[in-house]
Parts: sequence; C-alpha cells; structure tokens
Amino acid sequence: MTERGRAPVPEEAPTRLRNALSAVLLALACLLLPFGALASWAAHGLTDTGRYVRSVAPLAADPHVRRAVADALGDGIMRKAGHELDSGPLRGAAGPFVHDAVRSFTRTDVFRTAWEAANQAVHTAVVRALRDDDTRATAVTVDLAPVVARVKRQLTDNRVPFAHRIPVTHTRVPVLPAGDVDRLRKGYQVLDTAAFWLPPAAAVFAVAGITVAACRRRAVTALGLGTALGGGLLVLAVAIGRRLTLADLSDPLHRPAAGAVYDALTASLRTVSWLLLTLGLTVALASWLTGRYGPRSAARRCAPASAAPAADPAPEPRRDRA
Repeated sequence: MTERGRAPVPEEAPTRLRNALSAVLLALACLLLPFGALASWAAHGLTDTGRYVRSVAPLAADPHVRRAVADALGDGIMRKAGHELDSGPLRGAAGPFVHDAVRSFTRTDVFRTAWEAANQAVHTAVVRALRDDDTRATAVTVDLAPVVARVKRQLTDNRVPFAHRIPVTHTRVPVLPAGDVDRLRKGYQVLDTAAFWLPPAAAVFAVAGITVAACRRRAVTALGLGTALGGGLLVLAVAIGRRLTLADLSDPLHRPAAGAVYDALTASLRTVSWLLLTLGLTVALASWLTGRYGPRSAARRCAPASAAPAADPAPEPRRDRA
C-alpha cells in the first residue's frame, strides 16, 4: 500500500504533557482518599447511635473502664447524698462501703445494661444537637436518673448502709456546653459535606489519571503506591491522635480507660487504614510484576506515543537478466 493510500494518523498530545497531567490527577486522588475515609468515619461512623453502642458495649467488661466508672459513680453518689448523711464519722464510714458496692455493681449484668443505656442516651442527645439546624445552640444535657435508680437498687439489695436514703431525682446532667455544641456543629457540617464529595472525587481523579497516562501500567503502579502511602499516613495519624488524646487528660489514672474507649471508637478507621495500605501495595506489586514478567505487548503499550513507526525496509534492487 502506498503512502497516499494510508489514512492520516491524528497527532496525539506530547508524552511529557500527558504524564505530567496524569501525575497531578493521581496525586490528587491519593491525597483525597485518606481524607475521604477520615471524613466518612467521623461524619457517619461516629454519628450512628447503633454502631456507637455496639462499639462501646464490650467496654463494660474492661477492668480499666469499670474502675473509672466506679470511681465516678461512687463520687457522684456521695456528693448527691452528702446533704442526707450526717457529717463526721458516718460519712467517712459510708464512703468505703459505697465505693466497694459500686465496684461490685460494675461486675454485674445490670451494669452492662445501664452502661449501654447511658451511652445510648448521651450519644442520642449529642447527635440530635449536632444535626439540629437551630441557630441558637444550647447545652446538651442527659437525664441519668434511671442509672442512679439501678445503682440504688443494687446497693439496697447488698444492704449497704444509707443506700435507701440516696435520692433519685431527674436532674439534667450537662454533657456539652453551648459553646462546644456550636463549634462541633460547624465541624460536623464540614465533615458531612467532605464525606459526601471526597470519595467520588478521588475515584474520578484516579480514573482520569490512568486514562490520560501514556503508560497506564505505570500509572496503576503509582496509584497503588500512593494509596498505600495514604493508608500508612492514616494509621500514623490514628496513633498520634491517641497519644495526644491521652496526654491531654489531667488524671493519669484514667488514661487506660480513655485509651480503651479511643481504641473501640477508632477500630473501624484503623481497619480501613490497613486495608488501604494492603490494597495499595498489592495493586502496585501486581502491576509491577505484570510489566516486568508479562508479555511484550505491555512494553509496546508503554512505548512513547509520539515515537514514529519504523520505516519499511528498502526493496532489494532487481537484477536484470542478461
């Protein structure tokens, strides 16, 4: 076929420009992916009351959590009953009995039920405040009278002195002040928007980066390595957040309990982080092995698009017969 008979080949974009554009798109995808996972966990994972209660329910059997709850309940009961009890030796004698009884109460099935009910009530109140569109932010309060009533019943059954005199009043216990509610509400709205847009945007950038790349196999390898890097940084961020959270606690005795709560709430985020790390490394390794040991067609696909096709070999000169 002569040169005139060949169809004109459309001129493609320069290879360097395509690779640069692909690198930018893949970098954006790898950057948005961990942030999207973090926003989805904060906006949807932490605000789901059922999932939250299922996450913290096993903590009722944690010894550090039971000790912290027993100390808080014992101190609260003594403060509540302070005006009912006589001052002096009676109050000093009742204190150890109350704390021992509360520690025994934390090892019962009643405590597990009260633990789940209290966490559900607190979480429901906080989520309702965060999702409320009212411009006037008010403090979040919870009525823990049912929990106190169960503790009083347990103390009375154990024949603890003065247990029957513990008042059970429907007092609204503050959970979040109004200033914190307004700040958390704005943060929740930002996270909710980010959780909706970041994952699809990361997927679009990833597909566009692979499509534009001159060598798609190398683009897939780069995307896998970037995803693994994002997952590793997310694992590191969770670990640093745990250290900073425990360092801000004023009472070092309650740090093990706070650490157990932090680990329970971030379990799903850690799972997603390790999944991104493992999946990214697997994709990158598979792509690299395919390009190195695969068929030669992969090398041809990764050849520069602007390379000119090889010229046809010159025809041998024909010898005329004598």
